[in-house]
Amino acid sequence: MNATFDTAGDAVLLPPGFADDPYALYALLRTQRPVTKIRFPGGPHAWLVTRHDDVRAGLADRRLSKDVAAVLENLRAAGGAGAVAVTDFDVHDHMLNSDPPKHTRLRKLVTKAFTARAVAALRPRIEALATELVDALAKRLADGEPSVDLIDALAFPLPMKVICEILGVPEDRRDAFRQWSHALLSPASPAEFMTASAEMTDYLAVLVAGKRAQPGDDILSAIVAPDENGDRLSDAEATGMASLLLVAGHETTTNLIGNGVLVLLEDRRHWDRLRRDPGLLTGAVEEFLRIESPVNTATVRFATEPVTIGATTIPPGETVLLAIGSANRDPEVFERPDEIDLRRPRGKSLAFGHGIHFCLGAALARLEGEVAFRVLADRLPTLTLAVEPGELSWQASLVIRGLTELPVRA
Repeated sequence: MNATFDTAGDAVLLPPGFADDPYALYALLRTQRPVTKIRFPGGPHAWLVTRHDDVRAGLADRRLSKDVAAVLENLRAAGGAGAVAVTDFDVHDHMLNSDPPKHTRLRKLVTKAFTARAVAALRPRIEALATELVDALAKRLADGEPSVDLIDALAFPLPMKVICEILGVPEDRRDAFRQWSHALLSPASPAEFMTASAEMTDYLAVLVAGKRAQPGDDILSAIVAPDENGDRLSDAEATGMASLLLVAGHETTTNLIGNGVLVLLEDRRHWDRLRRDPGLLTGAVEEFLRIESPVNTATVRFATEPVTIGATTIPPGETVLLAIGSANRDPEVFERPDEIDLRRPRGKSLAFGHGIHFCLGAALARLEGEVAFRVLADRLPTLTLAVEPGELSWQASLVIRGLTELPVRA
C-alpha cells in the first residue's frame, strides 16, 4: 500500500485492500492523524487511534464503554450491518461485551478455569496434539503433495482441538465453529452474520443445558456451576461465555501460529536460529505477537462522554477502534519496529490488550504457540513457503490479522 491516504470529508477512507498491508498507512497516521475518523467505502465511520501510548490508555479508559447493548444501539443508529440482528442472540452476552460491575462478576466466575496451574497442566496434551498434526502434515508432503496449507493442517486444528476438549465440545461441531467465527469477526453480509449468530446461539444453548444437567470434568461444566457463594451464570450469560471462549480460544492462536510461521519462513535466518537455540522460543512468541498482532484492532468501544486523546476530542456516542497492530509497531516505543528481533525485551506489546479486558486466555495462547513452533522446527527443519509472500491473502477484517491460507512444503 502506498504511504498516502484518501479522505471522505473529515474522515480517512480505508481502501478495500487495507487488511492486506495496513502498516504503511498506520505509520502515516501515527505521524499526521494519530486519532482520526475513518470510513470504509459505503460504510459507517469510527475513530481510529494509532499511537502506542494512546492505544494503551484507551484500553483502560472506562469512558470507552464495552457494553454490548449500547454499542449495538450506536451501530444501529449509524446503519451498521447486522447490528439489529445481533441484539436478539445470547451468543454476544459475555464479559468482553460488558463494563463493571457486570464484567467484574462474569470474569470472576470464569477465571478459576484459566489459572497458571490449570494452563500448565495442559502442556502434555498440547504437545501430543501438535506432534500428531505436524506428523500428519509431514506425511502428506512425504507422500508427494506439492504443498500443504499450514492453516488447515496445524494453525487452526491445534487451538480448536484444545479449546473444544477443555470445554467439552464434540469434535463433529468444530468446523462449524470455524465458519461461525469467521462470519462474526469478518465483514460478512447481514444475512451471513444473522445466520452464524443464530446457529451458534442455538447450539451453545443446548450444550450449556447439557452441562448443567450432566456436569463433566470439562471447564464448561465448571464455569456453569455455582461458585462458593452460590452465584452462577444465567443461561444467556453461560451461552455467551461459551461463545467467547470458543471463538477467542482458537482465533487468536490460529493467527499467532500462521503469522509466526510466515515471519520465520520469510527470512530463513530466524527459522535457523530458532532451531539451533530453542531457548529463544518464549521471546520469539512475544515478537510474533508484536510484529503481526493476531488482533489488529481491539473489539469495538464507544465514548460515553467527550474523550480527549492527544489533541483530538471524540464526541460522546462515537465508535472507537484502538489499533493494536499500529501500537505494536510504534517507533516511539519499539526500536526498529518493523524488524524481527527474537531477543527483544518483553513487556510493551499490547497484543493481548491491557486493563480489565486483558485476554483471559493469554497464557494458553502463548503455550500453544510455543509448542507449535518447537514441534514444527524439530520435525520439519526444511520447511519452506510454497508461494511468494506477496501471493498470500489476509482475512478481510479490521479486527483480525490472519492469513486465509499458508501453503508450505519441505
